[in-house]
Amino acid sequence: MTAAAALDLTADWPVPHVSAAVLRAGDIVATVGDPTRIQRLASISKPMAAWAILVAVEEGIVTLDQPVGQPGCTLRHLLAHAGGYPFEGEEPIAAPEVTRTYSNSGFSLAARAVEDAAGIAFADYLHEAVFAPLAMTSSVLRGSAAKGVRSNLDDTCRFVAEVMRPTLLHESTATDAQRTHYPTLAGMVPGVGRYAQCPWGLGFEVRGDKSPHWTGTTNSPRTVGHFGGAGTMFWVDPDRDLALIALADRDFDEWADTALRVWPELSDAVIAGSTAT
Repeated sequence: MTAAAALDLTADWPVPHVSAAVLRAGDIVATVGDPTRIQRLASISKPMAAWAILVAVEEGIVTLDQPVGQPGCTLRHLLAHAGGYPFEGEEPIAAPEVTRTYSNSGFSLAARAVEDAAGIAFADYLHEAVFAPLAMTSSVLRGSAAKGVRSNLDDTCRFVAEVMRPTLLHESTATDAQRTHYPTLAGMVPGVGRYAQCPWGLGFEVRGDKSPHWTGTTNSPRTVGHFGGAGTMFWVDPDRDLALIALADRDFDEWADTALRVWPELSDAVIAGSTAT
């Protein structure tokens, strides 16, 4: 099975629409579905927002170790879901660096820090720092930086290619975003499972040795990515220089059991097909 043939597996997914792509070395090698269809990306917004925040770090607008939020919490903590904030709500539930608590609110606080320092709305900063230079002309942030991006497959491919071959960030900054921060922290990937070690980068989930997981059984531990509550997902496997994006438009909670079966199945098929070709 080739990588292109692997994408045909999406035809059986119980969703209204699906578009997907495989990238190798930053180039698109296979697609399926309508690449121009605009939809909600949900939490895939977080890596995009994090990339913009890291541009702000490189520009000197903010620093990763500046205080943001509760005492002891920094911008780095928030981007790595280690700030002690709940899934929703700005009242802390733990001290920083105690547990990996996945938090939309933490990302909102991080975006607000950039917004305040830059003096412009974060949606505008994201556009100027990431969307415009990558020619992501169909992408826009509406609402929360944690989950409010609307985009399509074409633009998401442009962002994932940037993650694979950074042009907006120095290589060291991009590498820092994709390595595990606070590696001893336990935590939960919402809808997937709880782990004694729950590695996370800056805006990117790191696969590590999590099992079960939404990526493939053959993805390397260094694989990074994210999935969204709108039925969207992407991963980048740096050990294979390979990436997969799949954008569906059915809420994850409505087909979670199926998604957690077909996403790994597709991932493994793409990896096998890419190795074969």
